[in-house]
Amino acid sequence: MQALGERALAMVIDHFETNRDAPTARTLSREDTVRLLHTPPPEEGTPIDVLLDTLAQHVFPNTFKADHPRFYAFVPSPTNFVSVVGDFLMSGHNVFAGHWLASSAASQIELTVIDWLRQACGLGEGAGGILVSGGSMANLSAIVAAREAKLGGHDMRAVVYCSDQTHSSMFKGLRILGFGREQRRAVATDAQFRLSVPALEAAMAADRAAGRLPFCVVANAGTTNTGTVDPLEELAAVCAREGLWLHVDGAYGAAAVLTERGKAAMPGLALADSITLDPHKWLFQPYELGCLLVRDARHLQQAFRIDDDDHADYLADVSRHIQQDVNFYDRGVQLTRSFKALKLWLSMRAFGLAEFRRAIAVGFDMAEVAEAMLREDPRWEIVTPAQLGIVTFRWRDDAEAPAVLDARLRRAVDLMRADGYALVMSTMLKGRPALRLCPIHPGANADEIRETIARLAQCCAMAAAESARASIGSL
Repeated sequence: MQALGERALAMVIDHFETNRDAPTARTLSREDTVRLLHTPPPEEGTPIDVLLDTLAQHVFPNTFKADHPRFYAFVPSPTNFVSVVGDFLMSGHNVFAGHWLASSAASQIELTVIDWLRQACGLGEGAGGILVSGGSMANLSAIVAAREAKLGGHDMRAVVYCSDQTHSSMFKGLRILGFGREQRRAVATDAQFRLSVPALEAAMAADRAAGRLPFCVVANAGTTNTGTVDPLEELAAVCAREGLWLHVDGAYGAAAVLTERGKAAMPGLALADSITLDPHKWLFQPYELGCLLVRDARHLQQAFRIDDDDHADYLADVSRHIQQDVNFYDRGVQLTRSFKALKLWLSMRAFGLAEFRRAIAVGFDMAEVAEAMLREDPRWEIVTPAQLGIVTFRWRDDAEAPAVLDARLRRAVDLMRADGYALVMSTMLKGRPALRLCPIHPGANADEIRETIARLAQCCAMAAAESARASIGSL
């Protein structure tokens, strides 16, 4: 065990020390992965060093490195070594954290971490929550709580309202929960990609007139596309007036509320009935770690607690104990669940909130630096300015049609990924692709962002040259 642990530890330390010098992304073909990694079921054991060599040579290098300082795509997941050790300790001790009887101390640590996040988001003493795998499960669980609180169960007339910028996990979760297309309403956004309150009110009025039952609005606190925050105060007022549940998907952005800039960017966050927050994004934790906070913790228990009629006989000894104990299986989908809170608790205690605030501030600063650099070059067009650590932009060429530029941009993304220096991907905004930079790694710096933008320009020029050669070749 000592030898194996030392080899594994050396691999992880080497990753932390050399990560900046490695390519940000590598993807193998299916043929290559089969050739390198597919084997028949092993009847006999393989020396562990051989297996670790396989991982070191063929698995870990051939990934998107979401913890790389120049990984600017999607939402990065920069980690820290203290939390990595927390994950190791969690797995090594294999704590079952489903109920209080089995994990009283671990459950208290989870309650403590949830309370820290509750306070950061401005929710009151009666709020509570649960740690889950990520935003997808948190969003799904929030809709379950909203449905039980507002409807008392499934109702085919019920309608949920989201913006057209809402994360796809919400629509997937609604489908899983049995909400048909006619019950999922995508509401238009305004010019700043914020959920339009007039459009929402019009949709609700039309649904009520048609005999449907509006019961939940999903708002965003930092969309994945652009970092946009919906008008939370206005939406909270509408929901209060109409008797709807307000869920805020802050999987990406809500953690920024720890900072003054983040708090100022999200007025009204504390008015939500529930909030999704992913510590494996802007709180620098390894995958997987999401959080659902609910203004009234009793709604989680009402939504997920097993009724006595459902005969959970194997939990009889658990249920005999005092009712004020928190059993997390009563707050979420899972009965068997790991000690998810350990890594976040360990790193927050080790570094302190001041260090987390400093690290979060880097994301704000670097996105603004990137925007300023892009504005220096007339070949770039800003689509959305820096907000909550994200800036989006396009290549500009007034002599070319938008469709031609869009095709070149997509090709530039592929060329940039192959280059390996930095990873910048595209998204769709108002029907057209746009490049998207999300530099929230605490180690991000201006020099590397400038180099990334220069290489993006080169990739766009290369894409144009390729297109020109193809046009000549077709003559």
